[in-house]
Amino acid sequence: MKHKRQKGEFGYRMAHRRRQIAVVGFFLAAIAALLIWRQFITWDGLRNLVTISAILLVLPMANLASPLVAALKIGETSSSVHAACLPYEGKFPILYDLIITSAEQIVPIDVAVVHPSGVYCYCPNQKLDGKKAEHFLNEMLVKWKLDGNAKLMKEEKSFLWRLSQLKEVSEAEDDGSAPHVVKLLKSLSM
Repeated sequence: MKHKRQKGEFGYRMAHRRRQIAVVGFFLAAIAALLIWRQFITWDGLRNLVTISAILLVLPMANLASPLVAALKIGETSSSVHAACLPYEGKFPILYDLIITSAEQIVPIDVAVVHPSGVYCYCPNQKLDGKKAEHFLNEMLVKWKLDGNAKLMKEEKSFLWRLSQLKEVSEAEDDGSAPHVVKLLKSLSM
């Protein structure tokens, strides 16, 4: 049986994209079938009902298609970054393939490391306004009554260097906030 990728797992973006394309394709096929079927109906009342049904199917399809269109521009997390992060997965929570949306921008986070000293995010999009994204993440952390200490890095080398500098969390250092931060990041992601 095939494993369904969950938010935060490596490869989630592509799996989610495929599922969304399949669902939108199903809606498009249903709408097309209704409109074609409408041409063969002679009774006006049923013809109007089929037309209204096709129109009503457009709304949920549009709700599913709009995030898909926004996410199509975002590529996959590189396997080299994933391979570099693998040794650290047992030490602290690491999330992959997040697409965090704020009112102002879409933030594709390839890797997010949750550590008591902060949340370290790697986003390779050089066009992204990193300060705004970092401010949004810190604002959301504070709203959840967590430490607003998120850092967004656009350079792979600096992110991997910072990851290598993080010390394993001991029982005494663990403040218990990691599961809450993980939950927040997943809820902010598409």
